[in-house]
Order: sequence, then C-alpha cells, then structure tokens
Amino acid sequence: MSLRSENEVLHRHSAGRDSHGANAHEGGKQTGMVQSNLRIVAWEVTRTCNLACIHCRAAATDRPYPGELSTEECFRLLDDIGTVSRPIIILTGGEPLLRQDIFDIAAYGNEKGFRMTMAVNGTLLTVEKARRMLEVGIQRISISIDGASAASHDAFRRMPGAFEGALHGVESARGVGLDFQINTTITQQNLEELPAIQDLTVSLGAVAHHIFLLVPMGRGKDLSEQGISADQYEKTLHWFYEQRDKVPLQLKATCAPHYYRILRQRARAEGKEVSMQTFGLDAMTRGCLGGTGFVFVSHVGQVQPCGYLELNCGNVREKPFNEIWKDSEVFKNLRDFKKYEGKCGRCEYVRVCGGCRARAYESTGNYLAPEPLCLYEPKCT
Repeated sequence: MSLRSENEVLHRHSAGRDSHGANAHEGGKQTGMVQSNLRIVAWEVTRTCNLACIHCRAAATDRPYPGELSTEECFRLLDDIGTVSRPIIILTGGEPLLRQDIFDIAAYGNEKGFRMTMAVNGTLLTVEKARRMLEVGIQRISISIDGASAASHDAFRRMPGAFEGALHGVESARGVGLDFQINTTITQQNLEELPAIQDLTVSLGAVAHHIFLLVPMGRGKDLSEQGISADQYEKTLHWFYEQRDKVPLQLKATCAPHYYRILRQRARAEGKEVSMQTFGLDAMTRGCLGGTGFVFVSHVGQVQPCGYLELNCGNVREKPFNEIWKDSEVFKNLRDFKKYEGKCGRCEYVRVCGGCRARAYESTGNYLAPEPLCLYEPKCT
C-alpha cells in the first residue's frame, strides 16, 4: 500500500473533524464531551516474547502465559468489535508470531473488513512469513529499532543479535513488498541517536517512523531514571516537527500528545493553516486517544484505554466489547474534558492534546491528573 493510500485509509477511519476536536485550539478553553469514534484497537494476542526488552510494558518473557484467548474467542471478539466500527486492528504482543493461529486470526479480521496490521520485533520474520502476512491481508507491520547500531539496539533489547534480526525482518518484508514502519522508544539511553535512527529508517525503505516517549510501567519502571526530562521532551518534539519536510516518511509521535499542541503553535508562527492539505493526518487526530478513538485488549481479554494505562474497563469474556466501549466509567471520564484536572483541565489545547493519561496515572495514581512532563502553561485560568 502506498503512503498516499495509507493516508486515505486512515482518513476514512478518522472521519469527522469534530470527533477529536482537531480544529479546537487557541481561543479559549475547550471543554465538554468528545464523541467516541473507535479508530484503532491494539490487541495483545499473546504475552509470550522471545526478547526481554528493558522498557517492556508487559515485562514479557519467553514462556507460556495462562488464560490467553482461544481462537474461537478471538473470532468472537472481532465479530463484536465489528458492531462498533471497522477500526485498524494492531496484532501485538509479546511477539504475535509466537502464536500458532496468528494467521488465522489475521485472515478472519481481514474477511470482516478490518484493516489488519501487526507489530513484530523482526527477529522471527522470514520471507515465508512475510509472504503469508500478505496472503491473509496484513497491510502493514511495525518493527522496533531503538538504536542506530547493533551495540545500542541489542543493549536496549537485552539480546545479542536483536539488531541483526530486526534488519533481517525488514529485508524479508521489503523483499515481498510488505509495507513496514519503524517504531522507536526514546529514553536517555538513545536520545542522542534519534537523528541517526531516523536516517537508518529512511535507508531501510520504511514508509513511516513512529516515536514513543517512555511511559514507566512494566520493566519500564526500572528505567524511570532513563526517562527524558520535560525540557528534552519539548525539544525532541520540536525537532520531530521539523523533520516533516525533510524525510520521505509518515511521522507520528505516540505517547507524546504535546506534539499536537506544538504542531499548532509552530503552524501559527509560520502562518500555516492546520488542514489535511498542509499537515495530513496530523490535522485530523489528537494526542491521547485512549478511550476516545483507541482501545487496548490484553492477552486475557481485559479492555483498557491503552496498553500503558492498566485500568480494567471490563473483560470480553464477561461482557461484550461493544458494551464495554459504550458503558465503561473510565472511558466516559476520558471523553469528558471537564473532568481533567489541574492545568490539563484548563488548557486551551486539551482537545488536541489531552496529556498522556498513562503517564499521569503512573506518576500520581490518578489518570485524570495533569501530564507530569509538560512545560506549557495554559493561557486560561
């Protein structure tokens, strides 16, 4: 799928500018309910993983995990999601290629009309598996690269050969024409390498580069001292904005909702209108989508706002997904900006940023608290 086609598909999934308040910025406090519009489901189909990465939110290891959804339960979940919308489904883990029925699940989702994607670490991806992905309707995969060299990436992934394995996975995808993006989690450990990682991403032929700002949970809690500072956070997102016209990549900042405030600040300073014509999908979406346009389903069926915000909003074994999505008290709170606290609650950018609810929760125990790594002071009082 070409980058243009990718944008068109995602645009259809994000139809309705008002649903995420993409034009609501500067000009007074924007509060009230946001319309829920399910666009993306990240589904942890297994927690088993052949790596033991230092930042893993799930602290996943290479062992069986009890209670994972059966094949039939997976099919029923996809049926139920389809009663809400036809979102992008990200099959993730752990390492999804370790699940024996993963291609059956992907094929079923494709037949139901979902846009099926998969997040892999690359080390298990072969030409045969990449070709099979295309056959069952996987439209894009992500492969994580967290260092510009084997030394830095392998240290991050805690496995010698992980970098070589990821590059082999990239080559397998490229060899069969399967679109892939590179995901990078940013910490103090690799912050200075970010430009080199992006150069590598371009040289590999990726269609996109997604950066993730560390949320300290799972094994990531042991990396709390490796988290970048609020000042570094701000500078990194400004740098990322400046790459838009410099690299032939779709760029997306994840777990970094401030980016959508910075985009609008920079656009205003440059005299640009924030529209699809000038900013593509960035004009149509917002920062934290947890509970409004995005949802996470765990390996045992627990529904959460995102993988980093471990709040049990219901389990698909006990209640249909569509009821959880509609009725969860947590989701209702996340859709009501009047309930956001502190400076997030009074910020004029709340509808396009919202702060990282997972980072707020990990810092304070309150998912409606202010984002702890934001330097911006709202103009509203």
